Amino acid sequence: MFDRRMMIKSAAAATGLAMTAKSYARIQGANDRLRVGVAGINGRGQAHMSAFAKLPNVEVTHLIDVDAAVLAKRADEFAAKGNTRPRTERDYRRLLSGRDIDIITVATPDFSHAKIGVDAMNAGKHVYLEKPIGIAPAEGEALIAAQKRTGRVLQVGNQQRSSRETRQLLDMVRAGELGEVYEAQTWYANNRKSIGKGQVAAPPPTLDWDLWQGPRPRDRYRTNLVHYNWHWFWKYGTGEICNNAMHELDIARWMMGVTYPTTVSARGSRNFFEGDDWEMYDTMALDLNYDDDRVIRWNGQSCNGMRTYGRGRGVLLLGTKGSAVVDRNGFELYDLAGKMVREVKAPAESETTGTVGEGALDVYHAQNFVDVIRGRQQALASPIQEGHISTTLCHLGNMAYRTDAMLTVDPATGRPSSADAMKLWSVEYEPGWELRA
Repeated sequence: MFDRRMMIKSAAAATGLAMTAKSYARIQGANDRLRVGVAGINGRGQAHMSAFAKLPNVEVTHLIDVDAAVLAKRADEFAAKGNTRPRTERDYRRLLSGRDIDIITVATPDFSHAKIGVDAMNAGKHVYLEKPIGIAPAEGEALIAAQKRTGRVLQVGNQQRSSRETRQLLDMVRAGELGEVYEAQTWYANNRKSIGKGQVAAPPPTLDWDLWQGPRPRDRYRTNLVHYNWHWFWKYGTGEICNNAMHELDIARWMMGVTYPTTVSARGSRNFFEGDDWEMYDTMALDLNYDDDRVIRWNGQSCNGMRTYGRGRGVLLLGTKGSAVVDRNGFELYDLAGKMVREVKAPAESETTGTVGEGALDVYHAQNFVDVIRGRQQALASPIQEGHISTTLCHLGNMAYRTDAMLTVDPATGRPSSADAMKLWSVEYEPGWELRA
């Protein structure tokens, strides 16, 4: 006959063991949990918020933006989706010295990407860095040096490298199914509108103008700069080529197995809204010429939305056995007569993982990043060394355009022989904001 007191003690012990197991699981989960701060949340940062919030045992704990109104709006939106409301911060530097975050994702304007990335790695944080990785090639070199020295994980945000369909095509190309790929044609089309004539004015009260400028030498606020049109000013932006061509040029050179070209030529023009403040080309034709008569071409149409092969952006690979057209939604194979012989489409994704295209790719790319941090995968989809090469191709296009010359390039380093072009290899910084790799 069982003693009632012994039964109570046994039950209590069992309960204690169960509670201990649960507590231990919580401790393990807490130790494995990655806390994310998202910097720059008016545009691409929203995709970062959404992607990282979908990953197991990853929490978006902080939002960082120099505009207080944007901060409040995004925090409210994020909480309204059932997430814990993140803390907000206007200056990313305040989060670097503490232990509140493990990861910082960077979706700020191009000119502050490298500075935030280097500072974060120096502070022991892992970094998910939007393209372009910097405003000049020297910033990519600084990021490589900082990553190597700190050992932090740094993923570049050219998300198509995480596309299952694009990787499937890559395997086919490497297996020789297209023969020798001798040319890649890439393109991007949009119908951007005029940015008008801005006026020097006081910045909005919610915007910290000094913090917005970050590492760039100080200037007065203009009414048509923030939050997007800075792209088209040389002091702050990198043009359509770094804004969008980097994705397609990256895929093209990945498929062809090439790095830096031997010569670069660019023909750019301003065909639309010539009376406004837009400082750059709105149309560009770029040629990157490699050894063995191979070439990668980019056709950029910022203000003419005419599609190519029914796509607003994409890559055509021309091979000696056939051709392929690939974008974020899949690929098509063609024989030498131009007949389609195979079509592979990316499946529509559920609401929990995003939708076909960039939304799903953001999740896949972020998952690869955190898996490498946790040691569950060895290889990043887009390590900084690869991101630097692809970003430098874009900078070389801008250099060729701005110097109005064909550039001869060292295929080992990407550096042009032109002294005028090399003046654009690096930029000056606001005192106190220098890049310290």
